[in-house]
Amino acid sequence: MITVHLLNLSRAERLIWLLEELELPYEIKHYKRTAAYLAPKELKAVHPLGKSPVIEDDGKVIAESGAIFEYILEKYGNGRLVPPAGSDEKLRYTYFMHYTEGSAMPLLVMKLIFMKIPDRVPFLIKPIAKLISKGATDSLIDPQLRDHIAFWESELSRDGWFAGKDFTAADIMMSFPLENIGVRFPQARESRAIQAYLDAIAARPAYKRAKEKA
Repeated sequence: MITVHLLNLSRAERLIWLLEELELPYEIKHYKRTAAYLAPKELKAVHPLGKSPVIEDDGKVIAESGAIFEYILEKYGNGRLVPPAGSDEKLRYTYFMHYTEGSAMPLLVMKLIFMKIPDRVPFLIKPIAKLISKGATDSLIDPQLRDHIAFWESELSRDGWFAGKDFTAADIMMSFPLENIGVRFPQARESRAIQAYLDAIAARPAYKRAKEKA
């Protein structure tokens, strides 16, 4: 049975959703973030980097969201949630499976870091920290986020999903940045295509079950 090492408020929640979509048996081991919003040291006993997501299956320890998704879909998917090989949809699918962690998430993480910097420095230098944080966000991060949001809207306006007319594992991967963008960049909520996508995934029974369990 697959064991999911689940850190609260993390990208690992997507794995629960994937497993629910595939109706696979699994168990969850829960971990709570520290006061510094980091993973607890117990996760290092599972994987040297002490990060989540990470799974155990058949004696193997597998980390990184994309690698875990690929492993589960190849071993247990039987072609589900993946477009046909050689199709245009498969090319889009492959792109978004890599884009999520390679392009979208680094920007969101940087946005979060710069939002938190003023709260993590000594009181006397808070004004300077706020200026630095605002300058980096306004000139470097937010312009790129606007480009990505416009890109998401364009892609979702085509078919409603990221890899064609059918729901795929790429939509599960992309759910994390799109669900979080509204918190860190409220302007994204104005996109009808993005909101329609969020409504569509929230209506899926497997999504609802995953949220309850995670």
